[in-house]
Amino acid sequence: MQQAIERNVSYQPVIGLEVHVELATQSKMFCGCRNVFGAPPNTLVCPVCLGMPGTLPVINRRAVEFLCKTGMALGCDVAPFSKFDRKNYFYPDMPKNYQISQYDMPLTTGGSVRLASGKRIALNRIHLEEDTGKNIHAGTSMAASEYTLIDYNRAGVPLMEIVSEPHIATPEEAEQYLSALKSVLSYIGVSDVKMHEGSLRCDANISVRPAGTSTLGVKAEVKNMNSFRSVVRALRFEIERQTEALTSGERIIQETRNWDDARGVTYSTRSKEQAHDYRYFPDPDLVPLTLDDATLAQWREELPELPLDKRDRFIAEYGVSEYEAGILTEDRSAAEFFEAVARACGDGKQAANWMLGDVRRSLEKHSLTLATSPVRPAQLAELIRIVAAGQISGKAAKEVCDAVVAEGTDPQAVVAQRGLSQISDTEAVGAMVDDALAANPESVASYKGGKAKALEFLVGQVMKSSRGKANIDIVRELLRERLG
Repeated sequence: MQQAIERNVSYQPVIGLEVHVELATQSKMFCGCRNVFGAPPNTLVCPVCLGMPGTLPVINRRAVEFLCKTGMALGCDVAPFSKFDRKNYFYPDMPKNYQISQYDMPLTTGGSVRLASGKRIALNRIHLEEDTGKNIHAGTSMAASEYTLIDYNRAGVPLMEIVSEPHIATPEEAEQYLSALKSVLSYIGVSDVKMHEGSLRCDANISVRPAGTSTLGVKAEVKNMNSFRSVVRALRFEIERQTEALTSGERIIQETRNWDDARGVTYSTRSKEQAHDYRYFPDPDLVPLTLDDATLAQWREELPELPLDKRDRFIAEYGVSEYEAGILTEDRSAAEFFEAVARACGDGKQAANWMLGDVRRSLEKHSLTLATSPVRPAQLAELIRIVAAGQISGKAAKEVCDAVVAEGTDPQAVVAQRGLSQISDTEAVGAMVDDALAANPESVASYKGGKAKALEFLVGQVMKSSRGKANIDIVRELLRERLG
């Protein structure tokens, strides 16, 4: 298929994404082999996933559940009746020479992915299939490899394909779509969505058309994009390539292209197949899949609050900004940690400030995450309370926070062990203020002469004499009173 030539016009991209998600089941899609990443090559295989004659597949119920929950979370229509089909093609990483997939009766259709901006990207379908093996190319790149090894551990792993409509307008919007989708999948626990391990993979269908028209151009399918950044770069390159080709009078052909991240280019690998090229037909070894209303209702009931819904609620309930809420809800466990802190201390804004400030810095300092740190929500809430009560200074609070995050020690214990309690008794602080005034008559005269900086010098003298333990707000208040 070729795209007609149109010169002297501006072009706009039309982008659709196919996202492949490995499901976090304990076993593979149609056999009992373990579904584990990183095992030695070809150790997680059996006659079923290697396509040996006489073997029969059995559907993984958990995989069906995970796909249906994904569809429910994204507002899809879940089909009570669906079936599996054989997609026939020959490739070294496909041991059976066909892939069990779903063609004309997928488990879910419709739905959409809501972006942080509020825009929704419509979905076409989500279907269930089995993953292929993994080709391991010897050499620095696929194009330069001298030979290829095949690891079949991944063959037969449950794979969910999420197909968007071609409604994505820019490479940056594609990244937003992937980020929003990844967040939903992580929240509902159907996948670990680790792109660097291959459990989240993305192919892009992209074409360009004259701006303001509705007719779709001839698309290229772009593969081998291993990060969100790669997706953006590959789409930008492909938009430029297709636009330059049409502007110079060339024709666009429908093809599959691979992204070369090192060179920053796409290159053609084969002409793009049509559906009829795969000779789909119902898998004779698998009965149609029927889902009852009670099961679907139970799965829907088990869904958690979704990330953007949680973000909106945090803004309304805890008074945090949209930016703060966005960061706090990126990870489900972090969002739940924040909410536990906010409820325990009664101040959502302060909880957010600590989570995004000193707690984050301490985690980075000690190479920890909230999941690996011993800190508990109740401990952070207690720290926020004792700071608000004036028991410790802001400087001491940072020290306490660091100890709590790194060691999981209760804040009050850290304060007691390190002698960090703040002196807030007015009489005690007043005596220190009087001593500072008596010892520094020149500064007193300077302040009264209009030099405001002299006050800060006197504050520093009081803090020095108290070894940093005097409540600095009380110090300033008493100094102003005494100096008139």
